[in-house]
Amino acid sequence: MTLAAVRADLTELEIVQNPAIGAYLIWNFALGYQEDGTASVSFSLAFLVLPMLLHRPTFDEVAATRKASGLPLFAAKFDKEREALMELHGRALQLRALSLQSIGVAATSRIIRIDYEHATLRAHSLDLLGVKKPKIPERLNGFSSAADKLGAWFSKLAIPQIASTLRIDF
Repeated sequence: MTLAAVRADLTELEIVQNPAIGAYLIWNFALGYQEDGTASVSFSLAFLVLPMLLHRPTFDEVAATRKASGLPLFAAKFDKEREALMELHGRALQLRALSLQSIGVAATSRIIRIDYEHATLRAHSLDLLGVKKPKIPERLNGFSSAADKLGAWFSKLAIPQIASTLRIDF
């Protein structure tokens, strides 16, 4: 079967929502989280990346919000449309299998390391791995910077603050 035939059988949703892309986004998220010297990302936070970035309205707001603004200012943009943010918990539940598969792909690819004892993730830079940055399809432009931004925002807050700000339960 040719690549064109495989692509013809996939929906746009299946093309975008796959564990390899999820691994890439979670890796960028973890790099952003670690940017200021924070050691590792809580495993549970990785389950918020895909529900936030694979949902167009939420992604658009992440992309439109400056990195320096932080998570509280991002969440404030949803005051008039609370449903979009309040649905995040449900999307996280729907996408948890994809998120877990994505974490597995990232760990298998060695771009992240899972610390099972402490339930954390640690992203490895490509320099350490001796690999050059992959070329990303045009349809994914903006996703890596949005994931990085989320990581930076989350690194500034404790998990209870993140949960309260995003109106989710852990």
